[in-house]
Amino acid sequence: MTDNKLKIELRTSPHLKQPISVQQIMRNVVYALLPVCAFAVFAFGISALALLMVTTLTCVASEALFCRLSGKPSTVDDWSVVITGLLLGLTLPPGFPLWMAAVAALVAVGLGKALFGGLGYNVMNPALVGRAFVQAAFPVSITTWTPPFLEDRFSQFIPSTLTAPFMQPPDVSEWIRNAASDAFTGATPLALQKFEQITTSTGDLLTGMTAGSAGETSALIILAGGVYLAARRMMDWRIPLGVLLGAALTSLPFYLLDSVRYPDPLFVLLSGGLMLGAVFMASDMVASPVTPAGVWIYSLFIGFLTVIIRLFGGLTEGVMYAILLGNAISPLISEVTQPRVFGARRKGPPA
Repeated sequence: MTDNKLKIELRTSPHLKQPISVQQIMRNVVYALLPVCAFAVFAFGISALALLMVTTLTCVASEALFCRLSGKPSTVDDWSVVITGLLLGLTLPPGFPLWMAAVAALVAVGLGKALFGGLGYNVMNPALVGRAFVQAAFPVSITTWTPPFLEDRFSQFIPSTLTAPFMQPPDVSEWIRNAASDAFTGATPLALQKFEQITTSTGDLLTGMTAGSAGETSALIILAGGVYLAARRMMDWRIPLGVLLGAALTSLPFYLLDSVRYPDPLFVLLSGGLMLGAVFMASDMVASPVTPAGVWIYSLFIGFLTVIIRLFGGLTEGVMYAILLGNAISPLISEVTQPRVFGARRKGPPA
């Protein structure tokens, strides 16, 4: 006798899904990062190439190790750890000692991702966790900058790159003076503006003709990567837009009040790591809010805090800490901005 009972399968939302996997999304993010990486190597030479290779390979190896130790299947093939390695390398100075970069990568995957349970459970952006660790552990090396486009950048390493583990990196100031074709102050555009009120031209900021972290110098290439991801609907375009809008609106009153002391909003948007952080880090799908209102609050907060740290903090840059703090309060933002359930009454005294 056959069973003719109707079987109904109940599932939670979302019921309509895009036919796209995590691997496809992560792989496209890597594609968007490749031009940024290529320009970093073009601008800073083999030191930047070695830096990106070390951070990426160490992140991949660390991911495989932690998966094995926890008894979980390897998640290396989902490409997320490759993104962590590339982003970490792009946020470091091009002459950063390679052994320190390996430490940063190990911390990024271990403390920033594996400790919370892996992909989908990390509270903060793993690459920024690793970067924050070496910011505190190696403050001198992480604030030592080299000029881009040196003639021999493809034939020799920046001296500090190959520093032996636990040894003090050499002073590269004399090497920079000999290698640079023109006077180089050893300062980034943010430092020049903050301490000397010297503003770098917009053209140099767009094209990457400045000193800085390996992947933060060319705002135009970073923006192109963001447009690619947004066009393919693999990134919430509201997050980078909100970060940039928050930074511009926060900096504008200060610039109108004192245009000599405070930078104009366009300089704020194009300088430092704001563009890289807004496009590729603040938009982390796991560490950002999921509600429409929460996305705007989160992104505007990051832009606002970045400018406040830059203008009134002891550091020249504030993107990293702004994003990490934004990640920390992201669950709270999502909680308080939950939309009303259809058919449910709004909070308040009973009628």
